[in-house]
Amino acid sequence: MSKKANIYIIIVLATIALLMVLQYNKPKELNWFPSYVTQHKIPYGTYVLNELMGNLFSDTQQVSMPPFEYLTANFDTQGTYFLVNENIEFGRTELELLLDWTSEGNTLFIASTSFEEILLDTLNVSSSGLFAGFGEEQSQIHQLVNPNLSPEVSYPFTKDNYSNFFKSIDTLKTTVISVVDNYEDSLAVTKKHFDAIRQDFGDGEIILSTFPKAFTNYFILKDKNRDYTAGLLSYIDPSKTVYIDNHYKAGKKFYTSPMYIVLNTKEFKWAYYLVLIGAVIYVLFEGKRKQRAIPVVIPLKNQTLAFTRTIADMYYEKGQRKPISEHKIDQFLEYIRSHFYIATVHREEEFYRNLASRSSHSFEEIEKLFNFLDTLRNRSEISDADLQKLNTSIEKFKHKAHGK
Repeated sequence: MSKKANIYIIIVLATIALLMVLQYNKPKELNWFPSYVTQHKIPYGTYVLNELMGNLFSDTQQVSMPPFEYLTANFDTQGTYFLVNENIEFGRTELELLLDWTSEGNTLFIASTSFEEILLDTLNVSSSGLFAGFGEEQSQIHQLVNPNLSPEVSYPFTKDNYSNFFKSIDTLKTTVISVVDNYEDSLAVTKKHFDAIRQDFGDGEIILSTFPKAFTNYFILKDKNRDYTAGLLSYIDPSKTVYIDNHYKAGKKFYTSPMYIVLNTKEFKWAYYLVLIGAVIYVLFEGKRKQRAIPVVIPLKNQTLAFTRTIADMYYEKGQRKPISEHKIDQFLEYIRSHFYIATVHREEEFYRNLASRSSHSFEEIEKLFNFLDTLRNRSEISDADLQKLNTSIEKFKHKAHGK
């Protein structure tokens, strides 16, 4: 290897090393994935919520199995079933079991951006979306309405440019807990869109919130937003057990893949990258030295056309024009079946019309062509002129059918 080539290699390796050092020392980016997992300390995890609920309520239990399985085995339990996630869909059977359990004097608390139509219809409410305008401020402000919870205080959220809300509610049965509006010039809520409601259900109650991010680490730790979250939680009876759902979560509670540990630890991750880079360099240099020349293998020629011509010449030289015409007609019928997807067994008026419309011919042309084919089939002797006319007729049909 020349001296000039060595210099280029050194420059490339030094550049790669410099880039790796800069990348290694770059601050770790925040993970904004909406996981809602109790153990996650990322912005949209619920680790802080779990700690807060442990302080607010004397008895909390983490439930990792689906609500259907848990309530089937523990239907006599009393308290609040608390679920929070970006989206929650139960299914009819599970939802009916949850509603039956709630009607026995329990509380069902669900925070989700959307709800199943069955649940909304049961409560006689409907939902819609609130989207920010095209201004610089792409955010919403939330406000509690209970006079005991400082209803004059607004809580902004600047990470989303939309929010869901309840468009219509059953005013005789439903109590509004919180409202939301787009942020404009002030923190005042001018148009009150309901984003948290409470409704009696049998001997129990159902609380719904369309703002699940109110229970995430980021929102609770931002300014005084914890007062808003605490206000929503104040509707839960503290004397009863709170069952915190850990099943309906967008993120994983734990990762079974060993690569997750490797790629989420800076030292392991860069050691892994160095191994990959070393393997690539080894393949480039060692492979170039030791790889043998690959011989050129000439592919076999396609002799199908030559074989076909040979067989045709044999028929023609022996004067067997009748078999040639039969083969020619059979191939033409197969061409029609494979290109126009029309059965050729029964050739009636409907057959002629379908083939004419699909091949850019008139009905009379198709009928004339097939009458000629039938005439040849019925003849015992075929002349050279008949063969030439048959070939010409078929070729003209194909050219016109393909727009040539």
